[in-house]
Amino acid sequence: MGIKNITIVTLGSHSALQILKGAKDEGFKTAVVCTPDRKTLYSSYDNFIDDILLIDKWSDFPNLEKGLIKRNSIIIPHGSFVAYLGMDENKKMQVAYFGNKAVLDWEENRKMQREWMEKSGIKVPHKFRKGDKIDRSVIVKSYGAAGGKGYFTARNQKELDEKLKTFSEERFMVQEYVIGVPVYFHFFYSPLSKKVELMSVDKRYETNVDSLGRIPAKNQRGISIEPTFEVVANIPMAVRESMLAEAVAMADRVIDVSKRLIPPKGLFGPFCLETIITSSEEIYVIEISARIVAGTNFFINGSPYTYLLYKEPMSTGRRIAREIKNAIKQDQLKEVLD
Repeated sequence: MGIKNITIVTLGSHSALQILKGAKDEGFKTAVVCTPDRKTLYSSYDNFIDDILLIDKWSDFPNLEKGLIKRNSIIIPHGSFVAYLGMDENKKMQVAYFGNKAVLDWEENRKMQREWMEKSGIKVPHKFRKGDKIDRSVIVKSYGAAGGKGYFTARNQKELDEKLKTFSEERFMVQEYVIGVPVYFHFFYSPLSKKVELMSVDKRYETNVDSLGRIPAKNQRGISIEPTFEVVANIPMAVRESMLAEAVAMADRVIDVSKRLIPPKGLFGPFCLETIITSSEEIYVIEISARIVAGTNFFINGSPYTYLLYKEPMSTGRRIAREIKNAIKQDQLKEVLD
């Protein structure tokens, strides 16, 4: 099957613009699936988006599947897929899908995620189990990818107990709140070359926890605002080179272990290790995102790290399309699809 006969498709949200621009740069036809309220946005990028497939609501997506299959579509997932379509619909999708759907369970379930990181020899924050006494500051996280929604902090047992009384999530994890710099390392693993590539690095601007940090401590007393961690923007970073070595080694181990935990393919394509780097230069992984993350959107024209690897602008979105293109040329398309 030739490149010109394939259409790269994604949902109109998260990192769709980057994904579709990269696909067009690699010579593919492109289409975006979106609701009517987003049509104006994607219509303005008709230089690289060939088709806009409108649905009244996200739950109507399965109605498009036969048509997508007919046009030889390949779906590129991102962080809004589970949020908009639900886990079950993602896994039942019949259209060719870039990535390993079996990884979704390990990404969504925080206990499984922790097992994955621990078996990869990676530092993770201390986890409190039911009945444990809280003896330090903690952060409570709901399950799944929700852009920081459903998170809150507590300084002690009493504060935690009070906040849990009004917490609506049934599934959550209580872990130590590690003090340090949040650093998000974006990687790409190619099952064709068997190599991990460092794509870019960012930190997130989270409201209102970052906004509160701009208020002097003495002026924060008496303000009854609960810190929240919903992501609203991303900020590019360049990390000390000595720390990059450890981050890349961690990513290698994560991939190796994934092949044992989620055989035979394990994790491949884009992923992100969400870390905290402490004052003693320890790197703790707080989460893994097993897909393209929105922090890569800053690097549509490439990053300092992709500049070292490629002689042309290379976003994570374009790197996905390049992998599909290489797989077609090598007659190994099934290796990158589910």
